[in-house]
Amino acid sequence: MNPVDPEELTLEEGAYLVRKARESVETAFKGERPNIKDSPPKLMRPGAPFVTIYIMKRGFKELRGCIGYIAHVEPLIKATVEVAREAAFNDPRFPPLTLKEYPVTIFEVSVLSELKPMPEDPDERLKFVKIGKMGLMAKRGFLSGLLLPQVAVEEGWDEKTFLENTCLKAGLEYDCWMDGETQFYYFVARVFEEKESFGEVVES
Repeated sequence: MNPVDPEELTLEEGAYLVRKARESVETAFKGERPNIKDSPPKLMRPGAPFVTIYIMKRGFKELRGCIGYIAHVEPLIKATVEVAREAAFNDPRFPPLTLKEYPVTIFEVSVLSELKPMPEDPDERLKFVKIGKMGLMAKRGFLSGLLLPQVAVEEGWDEKTFLENTCLKAGLEYDCWMDGETQFYYFVARVFEEKESFGEVVES
């Protein structure tokens, strides 16, 4: 079965993924699981989702958890509900999400394309980066790190800073993108998010 290309998705399908991500976390508080049996056929194909959870504080979004898959192995909808729970309760950077926090959460689902290698020459690699258009992944040996496209935009990074922070995300030196040993990959993503807690889903 062919993996889901992000470009295939409609806004309605993206909104469905966001709703099911939220439902997955909400039902977890009750010891239950979301119903995904009647999901659209396209979402039953293999896909690579990342779920990001924010909480609203004083009118601003604050990151609360983000977990995802880069491999297109599991059905997209199944992977989405799985990583939603991981983002809520098992992101090592944060304590588990609480029922008290849940009402002010905002859910975001990013659907990734398959990874493709970037140019190996550092100068060409730097020129290749397109802020807001691609996410990056660095890999050397057992170490790897990935940053979604929207992170560079939200942080106001330029191309070099995006590469450096991808290195740091992988636990490598900030200039690993120039060392000739670290492999770099890029991907595109469609990003669907709630405009407000429990609100309308839009593409960002």
